[in-house]
Amino acid sequence: MKILIQIDDAGSGSLLGGTLIGALRVETGEYKDEIIPLEYYQNENFNKKLYIQYVVNITERLFQKLDVSTSEEIQVCRGYMFDELNKWLKTNNYNHINTKIGDPLQSIIETSFDQYAISLGLPNSYISYTKYPFHFHRILKWVYADYEERSKLCKTGWKSWNKYKNIKLSTNHEIIKNRDWVCLKCNQLIPRNTTAAIKSYISNRHYKIYLHDHCI
Repeated sequence: MKILIQIDDAGSGSLLGGTLIGALRVETGEYKDEIIPLEYYQNENFNKKLYIQYVVNITERLFQKLDVSTSEEIQVCRGYMFDELNKWLKTNNYNHINTKIGDPLQSIIETSFDQYAISLGLPNSYISYTKYPFHFHRILKWVYADYEERSKLCKTGWKSWNKYKNIKLSTNHEIIKNRDWVCLKCNQLIPRNTTAAIKSYISNRHYKIYLHDHCI
């Protein structure tokens, strides 16, 4: 029987949280993953690209959990995230190639990252009803609903973060008439015909953040 290990990542393009590295033994469905800590995407850690080296540390642990041997075929996702891992695999005589990773691992790892993001506080509705839940400006809107706390959950080493981290916001109040809204801070309903506090700002376009008055 052919033995195949696949390795992929999820979340490297998300402003929110670290990056998830996952490994799957395709024949048995055994799956393990681990998050690159957010600290590797902040301050000098990010500038030094230490997160790329940390992929090697994670993979070593995943291999131990899956009991991976050098005789097994290993497929690694293409991309810069695995540059150091490719060197490590070659040095340690693993039988590996770089290729595009599809299902089942792609779906498994994306679902795992979704659950990780929800554990950080991202509303489930962001993921369930949005085609691109981790689009930069959608996440930025969620962050600005509770900036003091949620900015700590971001990849603050990114140039795009530094461009938008000090946006000027205006706040006013409106009576919600046409539909119910959900407060983007507490994730509870703002019923129609009640007054909502609204933060407004412009990044790539104009945005409004609907909040309960007591959530400002």
